[in-house]
Amino acid sequence: MRYAHKDPELLELVYRYVTPDRRYLKLGGSLLRLTEPERAQFTRKLGEAADEITPHELGILLEGGWRERKTAAWLIAVAHRAEFRERLGELLLASEVCYAGQGYCVALATFGTEADAGLLAAYLDRYLRRPDLYYDQAHALGALLHLDMKLGADHAARFLAPEGLWQQWIDGPPSKQHHDPHDYSEIIGQFCSITDESARYCKAQNQEL
Repeated sequence: MRYAHKDPELLELVYRYVTPDRRYLKLGGSLLRLTEPERAQFTRKLGEAADEITPHELGILLEGGWRERKTAAWLIAVAHRAEFRERLGELLLASEVCYAGQGYCVALATFGTEADAGLLAAYLDRYLRRPDLYYDQAHALGALLHLDMKLGADHAARFLAPEGLWQQWIDGPPSKQHHDPHDYSEIIGQFCSITDESARYCKAQNQEL
């Protein structure tokens, strides 16, 4: 892992893409609480940043801490840089840092293919068997449900079966706040809408389309 305070190259990217307007803190639930003007301004700047940053620079951010990785995942999602699919899947499965996993799930949901569903399912197969770990299981399942709706698939069904892995994870110690997994699917859908709004300001994304 690279550390910004020891790495001038990474630190420069943090100043350019991660910390402006405290971006890294807003990427997530805070986005859903922005006023309409605030959201419009945020999505414009996020789209412009996603257009400006290079694949090489994104790779550097993905070697940093949670702030850098979280921001990179969202920028990847906005620009629809599917070449990072496998890398994001590896980072999600490794779960080396906190807070970044939600961003990986958003990016995979934005890519929207069977390959992305497979990466999310692999994560759930590993971490729903660990009730002692409260990581990104809920967001991963929400992203998989979102993809099921998009693809007309049913990948999440085996996790949600009675006494299945989701229920075992919820019931296993320590106790966890229980939410309907479909609520997380709705949240992921809202995040994907934000990436779509931001993509209008990203030339790289528009050229692909």
